[in-house]
Amino acid sequence: MLKKSSKNVLRLGLPKGSIQESTFDLFRKAGYKITPSERSYFPKINDVEIECVLLRAQEMAKYVEMGVLDAGLTGKDWIVESSSKVHEVCELIYGKSGLRPVRWVLAVPNDSPIQSVKDLNGKRIATEVVNISKKYLRANKVKANIEFSWGATEVKPPMLVDAIIELTESGSSLKANNLRIVETVLESTTRFIVNKDSWKDDWKRSKVENIALLLKGALAAQEKVGLKLNVEKNNLKKVLSILPALKNPTVSQLSDDGWCAVETIIDESVVRDIVPKLKRAGAQGIIEYPLNKVIP
Repeated sequence: MLKKSSKNVLRLGLPKGSIQESTFDLFRKAGYKITPSERSYFPKINDVEIECVLLRAQEMAKYVEMGVLDAGLTGKDWIVESSSKVHEVCELIYGKSGLRPVRWVLAVPNDSPIQSVKDLNGKRIATEVVNISKKYLRANKVKANIEFSWGATEVKPPMLVDAIIELTESGSSLKANNLRIVETVLESTTRFIVNKDSWKDDWKRSKVENIALLLKGALAAQEKVGLKLNVEKNNLKKVLSILPALKNPTVSQLSDDGWCAVETIIDESVVRDIVPKLKRAGAQGIIEYPLNKVIP
């Protein structure tokens, strides 16, 4: 049975399931190596001041609210669904397959006459987020029957229900099941949350803030790379006009008075476009390197 953690140990909940691997990878880039065990819900971490617990994201906020966990990572959707009273430390935009929010959407069969939430009066809806769905219907003054779905929600319309409210990242699974999105019910991202009493504890708050800083830095680095190059001074202005940067690129003098070294951080997506331009502008010795963290 889980017990409240001691003063100098942070009991940290990690989401089990679809974003488990991406969470472990994010922590690794932040400097925390998490080693899971096939038969244990208590993975090891290379920090003696942290005890990790694997839990489904759906349960995380409640356990953090109760103080069984000091902190945890879960979706904004599950905080709303459980009406948990926790402190949100930061937003971490990442998921199973990309760095973008996920959506709970209202979806119906392609040939359904339902065109908006207003058409759901008297209809049957299946979903895993019953409370969120009830709030959504109340806000739109619609009365419909909502039933909890234990899984395989996409296959239920039209035989079992008229519509579903389901989680999606890209919408591809819905399309594969001949469903179309009618409206977005809720957009959600991962949140780093902490128990309100733990947040008042100086040691635990400092520990949580340190972890949050490193996680945000690791996320900021995921779509960026570092770039180094050498350039003659008479070509420097031309090279700098090509380079985007978080701030101004760093320019330093080489041992040869006529040459400079330039270093910057750029979006990985633009590297293939600007490297040829840099080369034509006179840059030499161009090096691209990966980043683990970018701390503003």
